[in-house]
Amino acid sequence: MSNVFYENFQRHAHGEGLKGHSTHYCAGCGHGVVHRDLADIIEQLGLQDRTILVSPVGCSVFAFYYFNVGNTQAAHGRAPAVALGHKLANPNAVVISYQGDGDLASIGLAETISIAQMGLPITVIFVNNAIYGMTGGQLAPTSLIGQRTSTSPEGRTPAMGQPLKMAELIASLDGPVYVERVALYDAKNRVKARKAITKAIKLQEEGRGYAFIEILSECPTHLKLTPVEAEQWIKEKMEPVFPLGVKKDLVREPWFNPPAPSYEPEKILGYCGADPATGHREPAIWPAHLGKRDLSLKLAGSGGDGAQTAALLLARAAIELGFDATHIPSYGPESRGGTSYADVHIAASEVLNPASPAPDILVAFNAPSLTKFAGSVCEGGLIIYDSTLITEPGPMPAGRRVLAVPFSRLAAELGRPVVKNVVALGALQAASDLLPASAMLETLRHVLKDKAALMPLNEAAFAAGQQAVAPAVA
Repeated sequence: MSNVFYENFQRHAHGEGLKGHSTHYCAGCGHGVVHRDLADIIEQLGLQDRTILVSPVGCSVFAFYYFNVGNTQAAHGRAPAVALGHKLANPNAVVISYQGDGDLASIGLAETISIAQMGLPITVIFVNNAIYGMTGGQLAPTSLIGQRTSTSPEGRTPAMGQPLKMAELIASLDGPVYVERVALYDAKNRVKARKAITKAIKLQEEGRGYAFIEILSECPTHLKLTPVEAEQWIKEKMEPVFPLGVKKDLVREPWFNPPAPSYEPEKILGYCGADPATGHREPAIWPAHLGKRDLSLKLAGSGGDGAQTAALLLARAAIELGFDATHIPSYGPESRGGTSYADVHIAASEVLNPASPAPDILVAFNAPSLTKFAGSVCEGGLIIYDSTLITEPGPMPAGRRVLAVPFSRLAAELGRPVVKNVVALGALQAASDLLPASAMLETLRHVLKDKAALMPLNEAAFAAGQQAVAPAVA
């Protein structure tokens, strides 16, 4: 067995006994053959320490149990995008995106085409067995006309679309340098498949460009055939629809040799438009009065209220202080008077769950948001709402501190109603003392560095929010 495989496969029986040398693939599945060849090729080319294998959702989802290389799991269809990230982050790596037909040709079609067109040296191995193998045998983009699947029990009809010929589609793009379709149904074709994979990886290693290898593969389980019958089905039924052979083979001189990217905080922050000095800031002391080491907030309102912007400012201010912070936006039917909201977590060391189903603090900009989320605020938590718009808040849950602050009126008095979210931030700061006012204002200055004339207005809005809460805090 190739040294590129682990000595024992820990997925089964903790790697012990015969199961410790067995994969999860069904008898007769083509994935096992491709795995064997891929491991041998990586070893023969001496690329084990440079290889990164990207395996998304599909039958190959557990490839990381078998290949002793750099492994990355990708979400369904996103393997090419993840592979691109690896290649740009480490240009010297040999990155292989290993995908099935449901993954590559269906949910990941956009990523597949856009990254192929870029032409960067990445190797894509596309295992086409004409079925969704992992998830129950559903109709795939590559299923044949007349083929029965769990979602086309009477057979695929033209109304369901014609089988998608990915090799031809990829070959028509300008980016790829090499595209070939191969099969596994006999020894002669298995040799051709191995040669194609070898060439594709060498083209990447030499920096010549993107290569795409489509492999027609048996799936005896969902075809309901024996392994031998499945091989014959590939030859007689599948190959006429998906003709084998080289679809594109360009002679391209080595061109991809970029410098390794920089990981220096000063440069990275500079690219993002932030102040590089923030990369050296000493972590702030976590406010002990809060009790918790991870505080969750929910800011909610309708479109245009600025809840999302306020949430981003909070998260950024916390990060620049040295805390960990997350922000997750959720856009609801705000155009119909509903609520969109953002979940924010700010933690002394690490946020473990970025969602805020039971927030410690709720900032509500409109009545639907207050009605929807007030009951979810944890006991002992804080609720702040815009009393300009919410004149009849109704009964609030017991055991929570509730503050009515006229965000909209205070902003209007300053001449710019749109700064009501900054008024809300000022009120939040005065009511909770979660982050220092100086840190929040400094973050606001960073954000408005190209609109410095607006800073006095925003400072006034922040102060107005603070002053509105001051009597309640005193």
